[in-house]
Amino acid sequence: MDITGASALVTGGASGLGLATARRLTAAGATVTIIDLPTSAGADVAAELGGAFAAADVADPGQVAAAVQVAAAAGPLRVVVNCAGIAPPAKVLDRDGNPSPLDAFERIIRVNLIGTYNVIAQASAVMARSEPVGAAVGAGSGDRGVIINTASVAAFDGQIGQPAYSASKGGVHAMTLPIAREMARYGIRVLTIAPGIMETPMLAGLPQAAQDSLGEQVPHPQRLGRPDEYAHLVMAIVENDYLNGETIRLDGAIRMAPR
Repeated sequence: MDITGASALVTGGASGLGLATARRLTAAGATVTIIDLPTSAGADVAAELGGAFAAADVADPGQVAAAVQVAAAAGPLRVVVNCAGIAPPAKVLDRDGNPSPLDAFERIIRVNLIGTYNVIAQASAVMARSEPVGAAVGAGSGDRGVIINTASVAAFDGQIGQPAYSASKGGVHAMTLPIAREMARYGIRVLTIAPGIMETPMLAGLPQAAQDSLGEQVPHPQRLGRPDEYAHLVMAIVENDYLNGETIRLDGAIRMAPR
């Protein structure tokens, strides 16, 4: 799909995977609207890229609907990439063997899973009413766009301390196929990327020795993944119209140990 002159929406686009993706999409000719927190660098990034910034909580339907309208005003909305997420550790039992507060679990599910679903729902409602790029052979609706979500290898190889994070990312993976099947009638593809250990702000605060140690756990290439490698895969998905309904691991063949 050619996205020249189209609009794209990237959540979590002020940093990390989202920022790299916003830059790639802009270079490909799209006008990018970034959804991120009001305290983020979203406004500065949008100004740099010539796009727009919409401060929003991804789990808030009204705020996300408003952000989608900002994106739709810039051109036909063809690409949505869900990168917003949080990953605080939270064990089932605390150090004293007592249940951890339930609100910690709920917050991670709210941002990572409910937030992703909310963005899909609000954005697809607009995408489904747009003019198709062109009628594909055997398809009556043509191609209206693609929605790309972010899961994690933790969806499959969750570590100790990651029950909420793994559940949230496992949920993103699990809903990919049913949503892709539903959206097929509108000509909208739905896929998910499951990154491994990436060079993101979540890891930037670790000492270099710790980052190197994590990189050495990756079979090949033996290093942390780079945000632009994620963004490169986003573009490959955008450009390959036959990719649909799949979760793609981007992890250097790592399989996470229990801890």
